[in-house]
Amino acid sequence: MTFGTLSVEHETTVDRVLTEVRRALFDGELQPGTPLREVALAESLGVSRSTVREALGMLVGEGLAVRVPNKGTAVRTTDPHAIQDVSRARTVLEVAGVRRWPDAPEDLRDEVRAALAGYEDLVGGEPTNAELNEAHLAIHLAFVGLTGSERLVAMAAALNAEIRLALATVDRSRRNARDQVHSHSDLVRLLEEGRIEDATTGLAHHLEGAERSMLGALGLDL
Repeated sequence: MTFGTLSVEHETTVDRVLTEVRRALFDGELQPGTPLREVALAESLGVSRSTVREALGMLVGEGLAVRVPNKGTAVRTTDPHAIQDVSRARTVLEVAGVRRWPDAPEDLRDEVRAALAGYEDLVGGEPTNAELNEAHLAIHLAFVGLTGSERLVAMAAALNAEIRLALATVDRSRRNARDQVHSHSDLVRLLEEGRIEDATTGLAHHLEGAERSMLGALGLDL
């Protein structure tokens, strides 16, 4: 019983560190290439170095950080080929979900509607760029959710994390948020009307445009 309690407490602490470092990454507080020092993080968060080390290992596994030989761990630096690869993977997953719309359970379709409504509500307020990015990508995650596959959703969530990291230092989310609302509303409208092929084509074009926009915003060329 004692070991079980210790294990739960340790897991909770690691999760807390992981959540806090992720937040700093997605808020742009930690720039790409920034070293993630175990000692500094442990002191700042009031945890042990071993806890930080485990959390950083999980960040590496998520593709948000990298191990640098003889230097430790650092925030992942985005490159254009990685963005292109992420875009390809997103297209495969999201198109598969959209094609499932007619046969998907109503609760999964409701998640798409709810994600869109949440994004619309957020745009009407004064959200941070990080909040806008999260809400925007929640719609795309809901598209993948239409497949009914937990594994595919987990893959999509990992891709979204990479996108949020890439966009963390780009101040463009607020500027094009209303256009994004209209774009996503049109996609969902096509699905509601049963125009699945049109929605599929529209989604593919949307993701192609997102890739170009992201590369341009980050000043990257293929």
